[in-house]
Amino acid sequence: MAAFVNPILDRLPDNGGLAARSDGARLLGKVMPFWYIGSVVLGAVWAVLTWGDAGAGLVITATALLVLSVLMPVALLVPINSRVAQWTHGSVPADWKQQLGPWDRLHFVRVGVIVTAFVLLVIGKG
Repeated sequence: MAAFVNPILDRLPDNGGLAARSDGARLLGKVMPFWYIGSVVLGAVWAVLTWGDAGAGLVITATALLVLSVLMPVALLVPINSRVAQWTHGSVPADWKQQLGPWDRLHFVRVGVIVTAFVLLVIGKG
C-alpha cells in the first residue's frame, strides 16, 4: 500500500496528501495492533503444533520475524506515526514530506520482514 498510495498522495497539490496520511495514521494506529498480535499468536500456535516436524524450524523463524515486525513499528514507526496523526493543515511543518521519508523507508524494511516470514510459513507448511 505505502509503496503505491503514499507517493501518489504526496504528489497531490496543496499538501493534499497530508490529510490522507494523517487520517491513515489515526485509523491504522487503531487497527494494526490487532493484526500484529493476531499474526504473532497464530505463528506461535503453528510453531507449537509443528514442533519436531521437518518444517518447524522455518515456522519458528517466521514467527520470530513476525515478532520483529511488531517490535519495529513500536520502536521506530509509532513515534513518527503519532506525530503525523496530530498534523493538520494549520500545524503541519513545512518539511512534512521529508519528515515522512524515514517512516516510508522503515516501512519498506518491515514489509520485507513480513513477506519473508510468510514465505517461510509457506515453505514450512510442506
